[in-house]
Amino acid sequence: MQSRPLFSAVVLAGALSALAAGCGEERFEELPVDEAPVGTSSGALACSTRITYGDRWIHPGHPEQYDVATGLVTWDGSCINDGTNSYAVLSNGWKPYFTGHDACVMALDTDCSGATSCATRVTYGAAWLHPSGHTAQYDDVGGRVTWDRGCTNASPNSYTVLSNDWAPYFSGSNACGVALRYTGCGGLYQNPVVPVDCADPGVIHDGTQYVAACTSGGAANAFPLRTSKDLVTWTAAGNIFPSTRRPTWATGDFWAPEIHKVGTRYVAYFTARHQDGKLSIGAATATSALGPFTDLGQPLVHDAGMGLIDATFFYDTAGVPYLVWKADGNAVGQSTPIYGQTLSADGLSLTGTRRTLMSNTLSWEGGVVEAPWVVARGGYYYLFYSGNSYANSTYAVGVARATSPLGPYTKLGNPILKTAGGWVGPGHNSVVTGPGGDTVMVYHAWNSAHTARVMLVDAITWPNGWPAVPEAPSAGSRPMP
Repeated sequence: MQSRPLFSAVVLAGALSALAAGCGEERFEELPVDEAPVGTSSGALACSTRITYGDRWIHPGHPEQYDVATGLVTWDGSCINDGTNSYAVLSNGWKPYFTGHDACVMALDTDCSGATSCATRVTYGAAWLHPSGHTAQYDDVGGRVTWDRGCTNASPNSYTVLSNDWAPYFSGSNACGVALRYTGCGGLYQNPVVPVDCADPGVIHDGTQYVAACTSGGAANAFPLRTSKDLVTWTAAGNIFPSTRRPTWATGDFWAPEIHKVGTRYVAYFTARHQDGKLSIGAATATSALGPFTDLGQPLVHDAGMGLIDATFFYDTAGVPYLVWKADGNAVGQSTPIYGQTLSADGLSLTGTRRTLMSNTLSWEGGVVEAPWVVARGGYYYLFYSGNSYANSTYAVGVARATSPLGPYTKLGNPILKTAGGWVGPGHNSVVTGPGGDTVMVYHAWNSAHTARVMLVDAITWPNGWPAVPEAPSAGSRPMP
């Protein structure tokens, strides 16, 4: 869809200034628009800048969250407080207004000469206490830095913590103010990235695009698939098992699917209820991550005495494949061990000896640990997992690590992701590398109405050898992953 600035700088500035001053009348004037591409007199296309505004942007009558302006447009990062709102002045004279003080957040991405790699300018409010020798009112940082607008009082001053662990101090109580300018980061997004039910998202990159599969429960078409180039905009792409291809051994409860590249094929690992009533782990193969998938015809992992769920797959650093899954002990009043075991090269049969990697031992985990996902990084294997009840605010994500793929694993302790930002019970995550090269967590959480577990995306950082998901679950605008 072609986009363009809908309002002149004069009209936009005047309307927003009136709105900020308390005028309730919408005074935007839509100007005539030439739908043809903007070009030079010689016919060559001019360069342009896409300006994406943060979620606090005041824009009555302008449905899009962005404009595309001809030429190179810049912003020095300054945010000017005006009444109860604030505004920025762009190099082309536009003055976008934002709700609240120091609330300016924008991403500028250009195809003009001078385009840079992803960077953040952090501009501090007027009450900022400058470090010694730091005369500028801002800092420039490579990559993405975010702020959740939190402010902690430390009498007589206050401070906040940014996603990169910086802790700027401000003079006075509740005085924190930060404006954020992102350049070359690809724009902004806001959770949820899938606003409908998409529980237990299993996400991989197939070399061309991201592919997500989600729990479907008892639906006739099992495990809806979606694809994305950027982890934010998702398109429906069928199902792992359309109604005509459902496994003959399974009666329902199609939960927790994951698709992984195993050798030259893709294997979908999933949970379903066996005809004997026990939840079991199945596997199906395809030459493409989007199928069609052919089920093995029987469960891959089955126990007549215990339900087994939430399978995940990983390769160790030597290229040995592993399956990790959870015993559903909480359903029968028992503990919930997470197991790991080596697999055959094709990923379709267990080999070696099953090992217990962890069980629910911490108070925050309650009666459950589940939803494992394993990542090898920096000499460790990190086992992400979820604990407590998926149905409420106790659900959260924890992590443990080991130097060997089958442990022993040592838990970090407190969860790294828990209920916040209006999102309830975040968990059952995947970990992928985003288009920008950062590590990204894809997970579900209950929406505010508690009617659906929607899909969210937030960046992972790695301070002190452990993963963190700062300021997540996020509710405000974030730079694209």
